This record gives sequence, structure tokens and C-alpha cells, in this order.
Amino acid sequence: MIQAKAYAAQTPETDLAPWGFERREVGPHDVQIEILFCGVCHSDLHQIKNDWFPGIFPMVPGHEIVGKIVKVGDHVKKFKVDELAGVGCMVDSCQVCENCKDGLEQYCLEGSTQTYNSNDRSGVPTYGGYSNTIVVREEFVLHVSDKLPLAATAPLLCAGITTYSPLRHWKVGKGHKLAVLGLGGLGHMGVKFGAAFGAEVTVLSTSPSKEVEAKALGAHHFVVTSDPEHVKAVSGSFDFILDTVSAEHDMNLYLSLLRTNGTLIGVGVPSQPYSIQPFSLLAGRKSMAGSGIGGIPETQEMLDFCAEHNIVSDIELIDIKDITASYERMLKGDVRYRFVIDMATL
Repeated sequence: MIQAKAYAAQTPETDLAPWGFERREVGPHDVQIEILFCGVCHSDLHQIKNDWFPGIFPMVPGHEIVGKIVKVGDHVKKFKVDELAGVGCMVDSCQVCENCKDGLEQYCLEGSTQTYNSNDRSGVPTYGGYSNTIVVREEFVLHVSDKLPLAATAPLLCAGITTYSPLRHWKVGKGHKLAVLGLGGLGHMGVKFGAAFGAEVTVLSTSPSKEVEAKALGAHHFVVTSDPEHVKAVSGSFDFILDTVSAEHDMNLYLSLLRTNGTLIGVGVPSQPYSIQPFSLLAGRKSMAGSGIGGIPETQEMLDFCAEHNIVSDIELIDIKDITASYERMLKGDVRYRFVIDMATL
């Protein structure tokens, strides 16, 4: 077994703290990565606190992983030692169902194996990227370009693909009016991708102070949703709304901003169910949809697109010892726009 070190939550009531554990040895189809940087996702906090469902403890969060390959199995064909590589939200799936065969491993009909807080196909718990090393089967490892700053690339493995995938699926681009609801870790990536795809992008935010930042990221317009006049001015005007908010919010208000046949795409995960009035959808044949991360082929496509167009996340680099304080700041929206852990500080 490979001796690993990490920061883990022992229970939902305890803070993350140093913890030693064992990774499996590198098998014939495995890749071992020395983790250099790991992004901090809002879902990390939700999961260590059991906000969504009972977790598997001890829990090592982290699914925005980038680093250097230090060992490959004898049958590995796509990766070599010393190459840069990444791991996102999944580390396995059945590989044989119709969704997996279509490159939609995130929707595996047998259930994909998550990078942490999951059981692998042998029943062993998975541990994530707040660690110094990880072993993953070749099919779930991604090539990472050396053209981009590595630390800022890490959040692309979740925040990036979570916003890229729905925009690609609904073919959002030139001629479309796209609103991005929320300008946080997900939202700022939605703005960057929406603008890169040629859409006319509006940011919807409760914070007037974010207007300058939104436009610097590529937004064409900014609407303060706490201002009734601002909201009235854009009523019925958007083809798509990319909803990135993970806090409770009035879904009926935002559905009213869609034009006829418009679609609201939810990628944020509030702790409480949505409350939707039927006429919010019926009045205008509007649609409400959800989207998870992308599959492995689409995630690689996204990473390649980012390398070609020089797109990365805006980040604040932190020491692992500051993770609890960073969670507290994240809850307050006090991060522009994604924390990334320098794993050299572990």
C-alpha cells in the first residue's frame, strides 16, 4: 500500500485536520499522481457537514486535482511519468452502460464512483485531493496543458466543466442572450465560457459592487436583482439563465426573466428543494433543467478549449492549514473566485 497524508474530517462536527491513510498500489491500468494543487469547492463543505446525505468518515474532500504523474501501470497507454495530469469529480464508472459508452460517465446507470465520499467498485471508501497523492485508473485521468498556470487550472475540473457542459449541451452561443445568476466560483466561469462562445452575457447579482468585476470577466451587462427597476427592465428577455447559486432563492422571479421557450439551467445545489409555481413555467412554455459535471471526453475537450483560449479560474492560493478559515470566508462570499490549496503546504 502507498502511505498518504491528507487533511480529513473525522466527523461532521469536527474541523479538517492532518490524517494519515493508505492508497492502493498502482495496478496495471492505474496512474499515480503527486497532487500539487487542489481546488476548494462549495460541495466540499456541504459534504463534510452532511448537508446533502450521510457521509463516509473520515472524509478527505477535494475533486479539483492537478499534479504530476509519478508512476503508471504496465498497461497504461495514454500517460507517462512526469506529465501533468488532472482528476475531477469521478474516478470510476461501470464503463459498459449506454451512458458510459456515450462518454457520459457522470450519468452512469450503475452510479459513477466519486473522487471522495464514495465507495469504489470493491467497496473501499474513496479519498479526495486534500492529499499529497492519488491513484486513479487511466480512463479517469485527464491531460493538463503546461500552457496555463497549474494552480488556476485546478478549478476547471469542477467549476469549469460544471458550467462548460450545459452551455455546450444547449448550444449556447452567438445570437443568444445568456444570463449568469451568481458571480461566485461557478458563475465567473459561466461568464468566461459564455463570452468565449459568443453569447451576449448578463450577470444577475444581488451585489452592485460586483459590476466592475463582472464586466472585466467578459459580461456585457449587469443587473442588480434586488432593484425592482433593474429586474423589470430585463423581464422576459433571456434565452438561457445559468443558475449557479447554492443558497435559497426565488426561482419564480428568475423564470419570469426568460423569454418564450427560454430555459433556466440549474447547476448550483441549494440545501432545500426549489419552490416553483406551475404558471412560472406554463406562461411562456419555459423549461427548467439541471446539469451535472461533464463526462471524461467533454472534460478533456474543455481543458483543451481553455488551453487554446487562455481561460483559467480566478483564484486565491491558500495553505492547507487555513482551510477552515477559508470555508468561513467562502460562506460569506469572500473569495474571488475560487480557493486553491497549495499542497506543498501539507
